Amino acid sequence: MIDSEPWLLDKVANEERLQFSFNELFSVSGNETLPNYLKQIYRFLGMYVFGTGLFLLSLVNVKLLEIQILRVRLLAVLGLLLITNILLAYFWIPSSHFILLMWGAIMLYLVTLYNHFKI
Repeated sequence: MIDSEPWLLDKVANEERLQFSFNELFSVSGNETLPNYLKQIYRFLGMYVFGTGLFLLSLVNVKLLEIQILRVRLLAVLGLLLITNILLAYFWIPSSHFILLMWGAIMLYLVTLYNHFKI
């Protein structure tokens, strides 16, 4: 959200997906405003992810998590998001280094799922 060129955080995977380098893409006539548009899109998506994370953190309360139906629904939605994200990443950006982060999140999710069944 705060990076001036967020598309470069995963430059190799993004350029592979686009089949263009960013220098080539930005030099095309008519694409002068593209960097500002990309910055806006990345910041919007960053705020969405940040907000979703804050929402989930607000539900991580011992009293709330004692409600089994709430816990099951949270785990189902989070599991669906994680699985969908990893599949899309392998399909669209297989060379992304963020895939390792996604696997880390899935491992943490599996620990949470294990603890859910232990309760």
